[in-house]
Amino acid sequence: MLKVGLTGGIGAGKSEVSRLLVEHGAVLIDADRIAREVVAPGTGGLAAVVEAFGPEVLAADGSLDRPRLGAIVFADPEKLAVLNAIVHPLVGARSHALESAADPGAVVVHDVPLLTENGLAPLYDVVVVVDASTETQLDRLVRLRGMTEQDARARMAAQATREKRLEIADVVIDNDVPLAELERRVADVWADLVRRAHARRDAPGTAEE
Repeated sequence: MLKVGLTGGIGAGKSEVSRLLVEHGAVLIDADRIAREVVAPGTGGLAAVVEAFGPEVLAADGSLDRPRLGAIVFADPEKLAVLNAIVHPLVGARSHALESAADPGAVVVHDVPLLTENGLAPLYDVVVVVDASTETQLDRLVRLRGMTEQDARARMAAQATREKRLEIADVVIDNDVPLAELERRVADVWADLVRRAHARRDAPGTAEE
């Protein structure tokens, strides 16, 4: 099994890359999706969040009011740490369970938006960074997601810098290109990941975890 950490700045096109990798045969573990699942209504995760932050973080239908919770925690590093202490272990446990269920020879891609920020690179055999220029990121966020330029810049500023992401990259996918070219680049990266997975599997004395 090859464990791949996939990350990239907001608007860089990481979701498109993960979709293409799945088409090639990757097993995708999406940290954002799991983070939503572990605090869904009826879960122990949601109960823990409500205990920590109060019932005002619930929407009328009993689900988590994410914008309200976000307004609370992102203005207070201590409260953000409390939330992370609840959610991160649950996400980690679920991710590990999904990884364990994958075929021993699989390429398992962990889509982790905050991989750089949380110092998670050592957890993976290969770190793939989807990269795009600041101008491209801004254009996509404003034109495709409907953000104001001010909001887009604020979201980008809240993440690790482009330079920090590139420092931890084993493989960089430059996504300042049209979709057809991105598809070709992802196909090349997939071939490289498969070679790495086979080499890892066939290495003398290598045992899958």
